Amino acid sequence: MLDTFEILTTSGVVLWSRTYAAVNPSVINNFIADTFIEEKSGPVSLRESQSASTNPAYKSDQHTLKWTTVKELGVIFVVVYRSLLHLSWVDKLVDNIKTIFVSLYGEQLKKPHTTLVECAGFDQYFDQQVNELDKTSARANGPPVPNIEEPGNSGNVIDSGDAPAAPGLTYRGRALHNGAGTADVASTESTPVPTPGTSRPSTPGGSNLVVGKAGPGGKLSRRARKAKSTVPAPVSSGDDISKKAAKGKKGRKWDADGFADEEDDVQLDYSSKNALNSDSEAEAPLARSSAVDAVDSSTWGQQSKGKFVLRDLGDEVHDILASAQKSSSTPSDAKSTGLLNTGVSAVTGLFRNVVGGKTLTKSDLDTAMKGMQDHLVRKNVALEAALRLCEGVEKELLGVKTGSFESISSRIQSAMEASLTKMLTPTSSLDLLRDIDAVTKPGVTSLKKPRPYVISIVGVNGVGKSTNLSKICYFLLQNRYRVLIAAGDTFRSGAVEQLAVHVRNLKELTAREGGGEVDLYQKGYGKDAATVAKDAVTHAASSGYDVVLIDTAGRRHNDQRLMSSLEKFAKFAQPDKILMVGEALVGTDSVAQARNFNAAFGTASLDGFIISKCDTVGDMVGTLVSLVHATNVPVLFVGVGQHYSDLRNFSVKWAVEKLLSSSTS
Repeated sequence: MLDTFEILTTSGVVLWSRTYAAVNPSVINNFIADTFIEEKSGPVSLRESQSASTNPAYKSDQHTLKWTTVKELGVIFVVVYRSLLHLSWVDKLVDNIKTIFVSLYGEQLKKPHTTLVECAGFDQYFDQQVNELDKTSARANGPPVPNIEEPGNSGNVIDSGDAPAAPGLTYRGRALHNGAGTADVASTESTPVPTPGTSRPSTPGGSNLVVGKAGPGGKLSRRARKAKSTVPAPVSSGDDISKKAAKGKKGRKWDADGFADEEDDVQLDYSSKNALNSDSEAEAPLARSSAVDAVDSSTWGQQSKGKFVLRDLGDEVHDILASAQKSSSTPSDAKSTGLLNTGVSAVTGLFRNVVGGKTLTKSDLDTAMKGMQDHLVRKNVALEAALRLCEGVEKELLGVKTGSFESISSRIQSAMEASLTKMLTPTSSLDLLRDIDAVTKPGVTSLKKPRPYVISIVGVNGVGKSTNLSKICYFLLQNRYRVLIAAGDTFRSGAVEQLAVHVRNLKELTAREGGGEVDLYQKGYGKDAATVAKDAVTHAASSGYDVVLIDTAGRRHNDQRLMSSLEKFAKFAQPDKILMVGEALVGTDSVAQARNFNAAFGTASLDGFIISKCDTVGDMVGTLVSLVHATNVPVLFVGVGQHYSDLRNFSVKWAVEKLLSSSTS
């Protein structure tokens, strides 16, 4: 991994830095002197703010330094890492960090006599980029291998110094074991040992990486070199194949009564903690489920005024990078950069024949409105919602007189953004934590008794109600609330067990990372869901829980018999918030779903939407427009993955840019 990343001015002031391993200060000092003062690698003088990939790498004391500059601000961005490692994404990291830093703090740097920049919160932006680029590189290229040079036939064992060991690295077909004092330099006369399939973790191990240089004892035999050059992947010999076949999973024998043969000595009771899932697992340790992997809270939220608040940093960073890319693109590339910030697109291109200084009429706008409507439908927006949106844009533009040299595209962009923003912006506060505190900790002057805050999750079958309920629960646990999950789905087989697994995982996470308390309230199957919900709320009030999350059975929105039970449910449970989970993949049927659910609760109604599976549709996020159009109910959260931390606050700006981009995938 990286050793250090420095952002400093040409006058020597360090604006921000992140250090992973101690680096001698002389490394960066020598880099500054050799590159910018003495110009040993050629004249630089900050004439151009070039990409890090075009600037020559600087090497010193087993380290490689990649760098770039911002000429107008006099700022240098430099990353230091061990030359032994080959990190293909370092150039992109340096360029992206430069773009983000300048976007966030450029105004401060432009002020005269600025020697200090308030950038304490920049750590989270840097971590987001490192994690994202590292994961992308790992998926594309597999585990990185050391960049080892072979300086002749010396057979000495070289200690690389302070370089941390990365599990899974190999050299000349042999694994490099962590913690070993020397490397295995024995001759390999047989087939080379295949490279381990494990990927390198983001945080390397702490032991030193020991590398054996090439020598007489480290050469491969002629047969091994021939096999390596002719076969792309390591191939096992016939003996190895026969051994693997003999070592395969042992078949089970069953008697006439359907029981396993006692001679097999196989444990079939999986309910105990030490039970194994298969015979083959006796040879390998049990793997921890990805659902309970440790979560870095800074990657999905942040502390603000004593509360843990969800954020959408990934989209914020992507917006900064995309905006910088669009502003630096040439006019010839404008056609492919989307509707925002360009002025040339499939829709706005229809206005090229409209001359400046003309008052726009309905006949002038008809063709463009049809193009806009088709664009929104391709983005998964329901037809009636697209029509309403186009009507708003048409009203905005009708009768507008363009300036003599004014581009009509700017008018179209502002009108489209205004109409979408007006539709998606909520008319009331969506601060869930504040609403919970108002009920659980009412003020003295309110004369109200504290009680649990009740949230109910509804939706059609298969949209992810239980999963998103668990994500909300994890978010509440980060804010130290005591949460009771009520198993209100008493119909679907496995629904109660599914919630029990979620509760077990959430307990493990909170025990490991800190947080509130969570428990499950269930009465099995076949019971009346409304009664179960009512009893759960009563139990929560008597036991001191802060929040009750009620799961409900999935139901078809066009089945009147199933929908009619929701009115009784709302009457018995009296939820403070009813949230509907809408699937980003659903398409135009989302309008009927939203309207039927909104009308099914009698005097109550929906309070918000959770849009699930947003990570699967790319820019085609039109479903959320359809849901809001049909009900005027706002979107609260969006789901972007399968982990408990994959929940984000809804951003109107993010949705507008997704909808107006030219991409349809």
